Amino acid sequence: MNTPTSSTTDGDHTTDSHALANADHDEKGASQSSEHSGVKDLGWNEHPKEIPDLVGGLGNEELWTLVRRFNKQMYHVKATTAPLLGGLDLNIADEDEFSPDKLRANVERLYMTVIIGLMGFGKHIARLRSWREPRRTGAFAAVYALAWIFNLLVPTFMTTIIILIVYPPSRPILFPPAPLALVNANTGGVQSPKAGVLGSHDSATGAPEKHKGEAVEQEASNFVSGIGSIALSSATGKHEQGDPDSDPLNKSVPDPTRMAMAGADAKSSAQGGTPNEHHDKTKQPMEDAMWGKMRPVMHAVGDISDGWERFANALSPTAPFPKEKPRLVLASVFVGALAVSLFTTSAMVMKGTTFGFGAGFFSDPLIWRGLDWLNRKYPDWQKLLELRNSLLKGVPTNAQLTVTLLRIGEANRAPLPPPPTSDQALSDKPADLDHDDVPLDASSEEIHAAIHQDPAEKEAAEAAAATTAGAEGKPKHRHGQHIIGFFRGTTKGGVETKLGVDKVRAKIGSNHAKNHLGVLPKPSEIEPPGPVDFKGRYKGSKGWINISTAAATPCVSWSKEISDGSGGAVEDTITRHDKHVAFKVPIQDIKELKKVGGLGWKAKIVVGWATGKTVADGLEIVDREGNVWKLTAIQYREELFNRLIAIGGQKWESW
Repeated sequence: MNTPTSSTTDGDHTTDSHALANADHDEKGASQSSEHSGVKDLGWNEHPKEIPDLVGGLGNEELWTLVRRFNKQMYHVKATTAPLLGGLDLNIADEDEFSPDKLRANVERLYMTVIIGLMGFGKHIARLRSWREPRRTGAFAAVYALAWIFNLLVPTFMTTIIILIVYPPSRPILFPPAPLALVNANTGGVQSPKAGVLGSHDSATGAPEKHKGEAVEQEASNFVSGIGSIALSSATGKHEQGDPDSDPLNKSVPDPTRMAMAGADAKSSAQGGTPNEHHDKTKQPMEDAMWGKMRPVMHAVGDISDGWERFANALSPTAPFPKEKPRLVLASVFVGALAVSLFTTSAMVMKGTTFGFGAGFFSDPLIWRGLDWLNRKYPDWQKLLELRNSLLKGVPTNAQLTVTLLRIGEANRAPLPPPPTSDQALSDKPADLDHDDVPLDASSEEIHAAIHQDPAEKEAAEAAAATTAGAEGKPKHRHGQHIIGFFRGTTKGGVETKLGVDKVRAKIGSNHAKNHLGVLPKPSEIEPPGPVDFKGRYKGSKGWINISTAAATPCVSWSKEISDGSGGAVEDTITRHDKHVAFKVPIQDIKELKKVGGLGWKAKIVVGWATGKTVADGLEIVDREGNVWKLTAIQYREELFNRLIAIGGQKWESW
């Protein structure tokens, strides 16, 4: 078994995740070897193709997909001492605070897991019903007919599910996979992807992607944006069908659906209404009621996604989690149902259903007394019945799986490199696809025509785009662009002036101004990330955040100088003259980590629109004594956050 280097904790604080991270795995990747001194750089600044397989049994593209989505999902974590009924930490807290950005992240997760999964299921059904795969459909029809004749439909259904659960090779036999965007949901046949080219296999549109999973993530983002656009359009009374055919002014002004409440007030005023809140006594109560109900909605969406991810990880476990146990536990439920179905008649089902209805309807006093007794004797009985603590106990969500993988790297002093990024444009080249392996009733020529964009259509689309661009560039349509350009330039000048004033205010001691320094880094100021040192500011001063995991006591600290990258004690690894360390916190003493914005959300939108630059965000670190250290203008903040939550032995809770 691997010797823990930085995740050493008391036995009562160790989770299943920590135990798996420190175990000796049969199949190992580059991050699971501890035969090195100091912190090992596995290619944090290398090309993805030059990075070896990091975790045994998991490809780097799948790993980076998990980490990318983890970065979007995690905002704020707190250490907890409460017992973990399911054995895994990083569960969502019951008191998790609501924010629109969190709701967006949860809806995006819902799309990437549940909605995409249901799309795939629906297209499998369409393929079966279409008889375009006659052998497969015929086999299903024959089995169904025999089961119907001998009154064994339910046992046959249960047996099929058990086989799919316990014997994974049966899944591609019964349900051979095909690219999602290539299958027509109505006919079950081949269709041309909506993106015009088959650039990805697991996305609904088939859009191209630079790295695995990015197309689905972009679809999820556009899915949420589309919902928001429809909601805002409804709030502002958008009705393009009633617009005049030719209105140059209407084409020049921005879409007011970007300003929901202001647009709604403008519409009310235009119709003779009075939008003033002093006259409308329903406005504030309705807004309060809607926002008050958003947290349960956000939790419900998150719980649905968590449940889907747990079932997926039980059916197809990822190393280092056990592969057989979750499947056998799931199958045991259906084995019991199979045994019952063999001796149950339709009359018995009807009798039992009507009895249950009557008992539930007329036994209300007994039910409440029973619940009261349970609440007194077993206060946590409801939590024990949750799937994550019973049937799916020990099965992780994708976030719990990701933090376990991050902990594997930290246990061996080999932090996992961050997901790669690229500024290159997306290619129109189709993704690799073997036509012979596509189980659809179509010739190679038909599949080739579907996954490649037709040259004539491509030329027509490019010509139409050029015509549209030329039309928009005519002088009679330019005044709208000039207006927007004027406001963008004015806003950009105002932003630069404000940040310039902050520099002056920071010099005279303003803490708020110090927090704004460096939030818009110049390209020349961006330094390569970690794995030991991360560029960031403390109280407005430039410096480096250092993570020392090769030291006797793993710590996070800040100093004005960069270390030698070995991960040893920061005082011993700074090679320059200024060895002053502003603060130093043992990682085991951290009880809270919170991501904070470099600017407020409204300011960030304005700055992004006016300057096109990325805002460097910050991180708050809170220790057991309640001391708070706020780091700002951190380059590669996500990578720093991931290292800090993976190093220590804390049991984290997501807030």
